[in-house]
Amino acid sequence: MKDLDSNNTLEVKDEIESIEIDLLLDGIYRRYGYDFRSYASASIRRRILKFAEQEGLSTISAVQEAVLHQSSMMDKFVLSLTVNVTTMFRDPAFFLAIRKSVVPILKTYPMIRIWDAGCATGEEAYSMAIVLKEEGIYDRCRIYATDMNEDVLRKAKTGIFPLSHMKEFTDNYIQSGGKTSFSDYYTAKYDYAIINQDLRQNIIFAQHNLVTDKSFNEFNLVLIRNVLIYFNEELRAKVLDLLHESMASFGILALGKRESLKFSKLESSYEELDSAMKLYKRCA
Repeated sequence: MKDLDSNNTLEVKDEIESIEIDLLLDGIYRRYGYDFRSYASASIRRRILKFAEQEGLSTISAVQEAVLHQSSMMDKFVLSLTVNVTTMFRDPAFFLAIRKSVVPILKTYPMIRIWDAGCATGEEAYSMAIVLKEEGIYDRCRIYATDMNEDVLRKAKTGIFPLSHMKEFTDNYIQSGGKTSFSDYYTAKYDYAIINQDLRQNIIFAQHNLVTDKSFNEFNLVLIRNVLIYFNEELRAKVLDLLHESMASFGILALGKRESLKFSKLESSYEELDSAMKLYKRCA
């Protein structure tokens, strides 16, 4: 009987928590326009609870009161939900595959438009800029690096990273097939490394929300790695439609290692360019 009571208590607690999360996300959408309602439930629950713990809030209802009444708390909340830890040349094998399989295709175009969706603090965009520069095509490239979070975009635009990160960035760069010294691409000043201006000049950082905003251009390459995993099935399908609308004929889509086009309605519209690195080429 005691076990049954315990189970019932846990079920009631989970039910209340689920209701609180729904109310919180609906309130945020109505108050601020950010739509997290279709994010994967396990992932967003984990992030909300972590945020509550960090801010010393005892319940999700307390989180709701805080973010709805204090815009500064809302800024922190968005940051906690949207920022992911990343590095330059993260997954070096991916950038090797870009050099081997994608760059030869990009070289056939007179102008190349690239969309880095969910760029966070800009490490992937700058990594791509270095690869394209070393492959001799950066001058005819435009990288549109977007994120829904204004704070991380401001940081990304500066091109400034802690000097303590450079060893990890350098190791990744070497493993990714880098052709020179990584230190050629930044200037060290005090405790920071500043990415060279010539790498920043063809990157356009801008705010874009994959959930609520529309397509804004046509691209030869779209990078959206480790973003779709945070969405539920319905939202993943909606975002993939948006990316497809934004893809030029024979354009290339780059997903994260745990993401795939398999079983999506777009599966037949793309061929695998590199199955391990989740690179897909639009058929037409």
